[in-house]
Amino acid sequence: MQILPATASSHAADMDWLFAALVGTSGFILLLVFGLMITFCVRYRANSKVERGNRLGRTWRLEAAWTAATFAAFLALYFWGADLYIRIHRPPPDATDVYVVGKQWMWKIEHAGGQREIDSLHVPVGRPVRLVLTSQDVIHDFAIPAFRIRQDAVPGRYETLWFTPTEVGEYPLYCAEFCGTYHARMGGSVVVMEPSDFQRWLDGQGAGPSLAQEGEALFRQYGCSGCHGAASTVHAPRLEGLFGRPVPLEGGGTVIADDRYIRDSILLPRSEIAAGYPPVMPSFAGQIGEDELLKLVAYIKSLADRTAGNTEAGPPAGGKQAGPPAGSAEKDAR
Repeated sequence: MQILPATASSHAADMDWLFAALVGTSGFILLLVFGLMITFCVRYRANSKVERGNRLGRTWRLEAAWTAATFAAFLALYFWGADLYIRIHRPPPDATDVYVVGKQWMWKIEHAGGQREIDSLHVPVGRPVRLVLTSQDVIHDFAIPAFRIRQDAVPGRYETLWFTPTEVGEYPLYCAEFCGTYHARMGGSVVVMEPSDFQRWLDGQGAGPSLAQEGEALFRQYGCSGCHGAASTVHAPRLEGLFGRPVPLEGGGTVIADDRYIRDSILLPRSEIAAGYPPVMPSFAGQIGEDELLKLVAYIKSLADRTAGNTEAGPPAGGKQAGPPAGSAEKDAR
């Protein structure tokens, strides 16, 4: 009888060992405490002839050792778990990005090449995959038991985690956070394929624009290029070479231009104002859907290797730039 789900990712074995250590340590302490309780109840029962004097003087060393040993054991488990948590949220640089939007009651998934899936995720075996998650309505939780991963998808923010599949097969996908009437039906599957089969699957989805190409079209449609384009006369940061770089902020401090920063720069442009730029960019909260935001983020990420043309070093991205000329629908996809 199989007690645990299949082990199908690079994190799964580490998670299982940590779980076993937690259960084993807790079980040992539980048995020891109850064993001592029963022993003391029997030994020091009423009318027992056992000597009861000077108890503190005879047991303080034992009590100190017991307290130190349990503290050390649980501290070791804490650092073990913290290290694993950090590694799960630090993807390798060659990880493939997959964008996931939770919606009552489905998972909408988009690959960097523009391929879309509903309640299904196809990935190649042996290659790291980085998930960028958000929600369109309420809090959901993206959970793949066979990979030993789960992460909340929260409205209004991006959450990330990564995994490397190690076994070809099909594995259940669930929403692990109660999200409404049909929560129990919100599930799907993760299909792990050989790299060659995965590439054929991608090619079989039909030719179409990539996520970054769709983002570029939206960038122009919303007028972002009016301020952030190479020919713009507006004092606004260029976006080439921005993603992944530190951005100096007005009033001091810096922030890394990651997925979260770009998203907030579009929706909350005054939350983190880039140094040297007036806070004139309008907010597009309520005007751009999560799907479009993902495309705009993908486009700006695609500019990471380009050199900014006529801008200051380390172009501070969106949200903190000058807006387009009056009447323009300037959509800064910072």
